[in-house]
Amino acid sequence: MSDVVDNPFFARLWTAMSSREPESLRRLRRDNLAGLTGRVLEVGAGTGTNFEFYPSTVTEVVAVEPERRLAVLAEQAAAGAAVPVTVSTDTVEQFADAKPFDAVVCSLVLCSVDDPEQVVSQLFSVLKPGGELRYLEHVASDGAARGRLQRFADATFWPRLLGNCHTHRRTEDTITRAGFRVDDARREWTFPAWVPVPVAEFAIGVARRP
Repeated sequence: MSDVVDNPFFARLWTAMSSREPESLRRLRRDNLAGLTGRVLEVGAGTGTNFEFYPSTVTEVVAVEPERRLAVLAEQAAAGAAVPVTVSTDTVEQFADAKPFDAVVCSLVLCSVDDPEQVVSQLFSVLKPGGELRYLEHVASDGAARGRLQRFADATFWPRLLGNCHTHRRTEDTITRAGFRVDDARREWTFPAWVPVPVAEFAIGVARRP
């Protein structure tokens, strides 16, 4: 992950979007966190939208959010969470020598990092053997028409407006190349398939460090 991010336009946009998430996406967030236990590292926490969905079996969440305006909102969300949450603007690299985590959570973040391969390898390194990576990401579509739309969006306006978001990434391939074993994965739609937006299709899954 990069150093502290200062992106006021994206912070305002994401704050507005996260406060109006459709129930279909909130359901996926809940599904992505179901059954977690122990210490969790959440990467790219945004405004803390996930915090309300952590089950009581989680003993601690360390939530990394490099955009300082979003981190302030995440801290406010953490104060009302049912499980202990600490918000940090530190980088993932700074947790390399810390006590390993039982799980890592990535929600709508791997699309926006500059080097997904490096970041996912770092996430692998901070997990205990047998630890889980829970991911919820919009990814490259298998459909030809939507794939063309995603590539066009990525090459033009989308990353500039949406905090470096790239919609046509094969994130699940990146996860397996880092050494993870994907135990459970599926594709879901948060908008009808006919709606022409590049981020309608999501991958949700559990990957495990052997």
